[in-house]
Amino acid sequence: MNFDLPDELIGYLAELDQFIEAEIKPLQAENDNERFFDHRREWARTDFDNQGLPRPEWEALLAEVRRRADRAGHLRFALPVEFSGKSGSNLWMAVIREHLAAKGLGLHNDLQNEHSIVGNKPFVLVIRDFGTPEQQETFIKGMLDETIKLSFGLTEADHGSDATHMDTTARQEPRDGQEGWRIDGGKMWTTGLHTATHIVVFARTSGEDGDAKGITAFLVPSATDGICVEEYLWTFNMPTDHPRVSFTDVWVPSSTVLGDVGGGLAIAQHFVHQNRIRQAASSLGAADFCIRESVKYARERKPFGQELARNQGIQFPLVELATRAEMLRAFIRQTAWQMDRMTKKEVEKQLSDKVSMCNYTANQLCCEAADTAMQVHGGMGYSRHKPFEHIYRHHRRYRITEGSDEIQKRKIGAYLFGYIKRSPAV
Repeated sequence: MNFDLPDELIGYLAELDQFIEAEIKPLQAENDNERFFDHRREWARTDFDNQGLPRPEWEALLAEVRRRADRAGHLRFALPVEFSGKSGSNLWMAVIREHLAAKGLGLHNDLQNEHSIVGNKPFVLVIRDFGTPEQQETFIKGMLDETIKLSFGLTEADHGSDATHMDTTARQEPRDGQEGWRIDGGKMWTTGLHTATHIVVFARTSGEDGDAKGITAFLVPSATDGICVEEYLWTFNMPTDHPRVSFTDVWVPSSTVLGDVGGGLAIAQHFVHQNRIRQAASSLGAADFCIRESVKYARERKPFGQELARNQGIQFPLVELATRAEMLRAFIRQTAWQMDRMTKKEVEKQLSDKVSMCNYTANQLCCEAADTAMQVHGGMGYSRHKPFEHIYRHHRRYRITEGSDEIQKRKIGAYLFGYIKRSPAV
């Protein structure tokens, strides 16, 4: 078995590095844009007088980075060639995401809001695979040029990770001679709604609580009457763009149905494994950054006349983190490589537990590495003058979002104890 990365991938990492040096770092140095990354970062990014939303100048800067990355051919890397992408594989994306996160804070990659010069863009493939021809024509083009932005309305206040229990309902109701649906209910964590043109709203259209069937997805224009942002939820990783939203007598035409009526959960699960393996790789990269910065500092810092690194109380925690990072790197890349040799359905049946292992382990590792880096750096590590509190805050949420640690372990346990039967192919 050959564990060497392909020469083409190594070359592409070098190309990304060159792009960052030529285009992104100079932009970050302009007009005091460093304020978004130094000790002022949370205040620079957050409009505390406007519900804690991101400041427009921060989002405008990120948009400029995406434009430059798109012109250079990097932003759509993971998308198929038909969408001007490069059909980036799961293995390549995992290595790239780790590589970018391992560089530390910067305009090239900031996971506070899923920003990266190499984009994820899962909704493009969702519309491709589930949308009608009319939806594909409108939404894919609009998402690629950012004239259309989608928010995701799945989670509810009383049900959390269990999407099969859903209080939001949709009932067929014609109006003005046009077939359509009336939606009523509420959603939590409808991220990005402050700039979204549409919300992918999941609502129960048939069946009973707990049924996987009977939930339908709708592409609802965000300006539709009856949609109300009740509050923006201030979080550990400010600024916030995560509102609680209510839907009262929201009527939409039948053309807004995305996919099959009653088959909406397939849409919600469509990109979960790709997201989780890429998220794991990003957390691994951030953990690696924290470990390396701590080792460097421990060699430079000389309390009581000798290097801090001489103390085994400093060495051993970092040794353990470095060991786990090395093992996890091999596991993530192996899992991503295996994913590239399967269809999405095969990944769900054969590799879902392995993806969960990678995901929750990497997210925990990152939090531990950031916490250890704070401890090694002492008072300065606790301050905002070092990046570790930022990394901790933004990666800590990954232990909840995209499937909490407990949801991931539940999936692993189902395979381990035989409640889910693995295909004999693996």
